Amino acid sequence: MKVLLIGSGGREHALAWKLAQSPLMTEFYAAPGNPGIAEHATLAAIDVEDHGAIVSFCKEKAIDFVVVGPEAPLVAGLADRLRAEGIAVFGPSAAAAQLEGSKGFTKDICARYNIPTGAYQRFNNAPKAKAYIRAQGAPIVVKADGLAAGKGVTVAMTVEEALAAVDDCFEGAFGAAGAEVVIEAYLDGEEASFFCLCDGKHALALATAQDHKRVGDGDTGPNTGGMGAYSPAPVMTADLVERTMKEIIEPTIRGMAESGHPFSGVFFAGLMITAKGPELIEYNVRFGDPECQVLMMRLKSDLLPLLLACANGTLDQVSAEWSDDVALTVVMASKGYPGSYAKNTPIAALPADSDDAKVFHAGTALQDGALVATGGRVLNITATGKTVSDAQKRAYALAVEVQWPNGFNRSDIGWRAIEREKA
Repeated sequence: MKVLLIGSGGREHALAWKLAQSPLMTEFYAAPGNPGIAEHATLAAIDVEDHGAIVSFCKEKAIDFVVVGPEAPLVAGLADRLRAEGIAVFGPSAAAAQLEGSKGFTKDICARYNIPTGAYQRFNNAPKAKAYIRAQGAPIVVKADGLAAGKGVTVAMTVEEALAAVDDCFEGAFGAAGAEVVIEAYLDGEEASFFCLCDGKHALALATAQDHKRVGDGDTGPNTGGMGAYSPAPVMTADLVERTMKEIIEPTIRGMAESGHPFSGVFFAGLMITAKGPELIEYNVRFGDPECQVLMMRLKSDLLPLLLACANGTLDQVSAEWSDDVALTVVMASKGYPGSYAKNTPIAALPADSDDAKVFHAGTALQDGALVATGGRVLNITATGKTVSDAQKRAYALAVEVQWPNGFNRSDIGWRAIEREKA
């Protein structure tokens, strides 16, 4: 098969690394890719917002299958355009991608199909939103409705913080994404990430993971796109996985189909495990970043047939096999992230990859043959082990080998699971 992967981040490097191992693969391209992805695929300098250019490239290279990594092209309708041209694609339609593209849309689906989630209201003006916050009190959660690159969510512990978050949204801090806000009840519990493939009718549960959103040790500081993750997440017991499928995933699949927007692709359900059980925080319509990195390290099956089965409606005919080992990834970010940071800082050396360790590139580029950091989140130092402690030790030992003075990382990825091991 000739395959094109869309994207350039750490998630896409992990997908590229895994897809390249498939015996079905004959030619592999990535657009625009990054220096890490270039080890596995031929890079194509295509603007992923230019859907016509992607279609032309697919026709020129006789591409059989397109895997869309990030959410923005899906929300913008890239999968629809490819399907209209007769090109098989992994990823939902623009209508189905509203599950990530509009937090209000997702909340409305939850209300309609009795999916457990926090109580909420939608607002398109600041005074009404602020009045609701004052009436509800804190803690409370304020979300920009649209795509805000993982930064449009404020978990406000005070009313003042929540009111400031409303101002940020309506004063343009998140662009068009903040034209509407969703204000929802604060859910208390432990977060988990749950992944499930879907072909519109059938579902295939994948593995669980736990992300670390706050920038600082001990889950302190502002939210980020994710500072590290591990898989599996011990909080997600077999019973909770079964409940998540029955109470959250299956009603969503049914609801999307009944709404005329059948969902094909990957559900990434951000969950809060509360005293009541699993409750939905949000849906994403692509693999998590950095969760994808730890999932791919544990996946023993060939990834390509699994993604193809989503595209052609045969997901009930495939299965996924997972390693019992734990995988853990530490995100190395540019100093200053998630605020402003210097770009194009040099990365002099990286540790060597091995059977149980891999450095995934998230925000890197080559300048005059030298590797530089171009993003906020730059590297994913990923390792496996028999326990979370083992994987953590291995990952942090590798992180020390990275020669990049402008980088920093959290030092406690996996801490909740390690506390469980000690107990």
